[in-house]
Formats: sequence, structure tokens, C-alpha cells
Amino acid sequence: MRPAEWARDGAAVWGIAVPSRPSRLPGVRMAGFVGNTVDLVDLTVVPYPAVTLFLNLREKLLVNDAVRGSIVAGLAPRGMRVRGQDIECVQIRLSPEVAHAVLGTELSGEVVSLEDVWPTELPGQLRALNSWNDRFALVEAALGKRYEAGRPVDPEVAFAWQRMDARRGQVRVEQLADETGWSRKRLWSRFRGQLGLSPKRAAQLVRFDHAVHRLAAGESPATVAAESGYVDQSHLHHEVKAFTGDTPTAAANAQWLAVDEVAWSRPRCANG
Repeated sequence: MRPAEWARDGAAVWGIAVPSRPSRLPGVRMAGFVGNTVDLVDLTVVPYPAVTLFLNLREKLLVNDAVRGSIVAGLAPRGMRVRGQDIECVQIRLSPEVAHAVLGTELSGEVVSLEDVWPTELPGQLRALNSWNDRFALVEAALGKRYEAGRPVDPEVAFAWQRMDARRGQVRVEQLADETGWSRKRLWSRFRGQLGLSPKRAAQLVRFDHAVHRLAAGESPATVAAESGYVDQSHLHHEVKAFTGDTPTAAANAQWLAVDEVAWSRPRCANG
């Protein structure tokens, strides 16, 4: 097995495999990672507007100093630190409304073992496969079954999330409530109850994600702040600090973001 592409994140070289086509299940993205180094990998995870599954195929990892196998990271996992050697995993990003149906619970800011929310033999089944395409197909089939059997979020909640995602977080809760026909209080309650965080916090997370990727691409904080819906550069600094604990400059250079262009930018052919 040879991974599709290689990317260096400043501490390790990653072999990255991606599906040859988009998932048939909207709101699902996958990538396979192999760490091509014997050195210790030490990464701080930058929050992302999705629930993320890490299906570990080799040795267990240290996640926030606890030994873990496969894990699920909820929305905006503040301060999540992953350390390990000889890493191989399938990473799955689930939009919050899909995660609700697949996992049956909300996981805002939490990191839990996969078996706590989804008792499954999927990691062991993936280890037995040598082809990344076969692995992606197996994951997609398993997710599809869980999604079909799960309970969907309210259409109004799904609409609100999709609208704030499309507008990169630059939307007011009052406007979303008007568009759904719900009161602000009802939208806030149902959104928070089903997706695990308030509409305001969700919009901030989506806006932050867009901004931090622009920073990582080399744009100036002043430009990013002006064009991403922040009051000023100080507002951007405050929000980046709240999500990552770092300054915008430090967050822009985060190892976690360095592989995004290869792993998540667009579908490519995976070898195998």
C-alpha cells in the first residue's frame, strides 16, 4: 500500500490518502493518514466545525495525556493534544446534523472513546484491509447504515446549520429564526439540544474556521478580520485565542492545518 500524497507538517511527514469520489452521504468527508517517522508526533488539534472520528489502525495514542484507541472529538474540542508514534488512522469529519443521526448524541467540546458512543468492530475490520479505497468503502457503508437507522435533526435545525455554514458564520440568530419560522428561543433550544452548542457559538466556530484557514494561507490578520465579519483585528485575535489558546500568527502556523490542502481540499484518487 502506498498513500496517495505526501505532506510535511513541520514535525512529521504524512502519507495522505483520500477517496476517489465524494461520499454518497452528504456531510461526510474522509482521509487516511500514515505518519512516516519514528519520532514522536505531537499535535494540537485546531477546532473545526465538524464532529471528527479518528479510527486508529496501529498503536494507541495519548490524547490529552490519556491512552486512547479510536476516538470521537466533538465540536470545538478546546486544547485537544494528540501524541504518538507509528500512526496510521482513518479520519472522518461528520457535519453536526449527520453526526447526530450516526452517533445519537451531542458531543460539543468533548473527546470520548469511540466505543462509548458507537460499539463497533470497524477499526479491526479496517486493519485487515490493505487498500485505502476498500477502507473508505467499508467506512461509508457503516456510516450509511447508522445514518439510516438514526434519528435526524429537525429540518429547521439542519437548515440553520447549513445556512450559517454557507455564509461562513456571518449570520444573525434572529435572521435564522425568521427564516425557519421559529422564535429565537425555540431555535436556540432545539439547535443546542440536537447539535450540542448554541447557534451563536456554532456561527463563531464556522467563522473562525474560515478565518484561520485564510491566515494559514498567508493573508494578513487585518485583511482577514475585515473580510470575515470581525469588528476589527483585536476581535479576530480574541476569538482565535478563545478557540486555540494561541495568537492568530501561531494558529496560522499550526501543524494540524498544514495538511489540510492535501487531505480535505477536493477529491483525489487514492492508491489501492
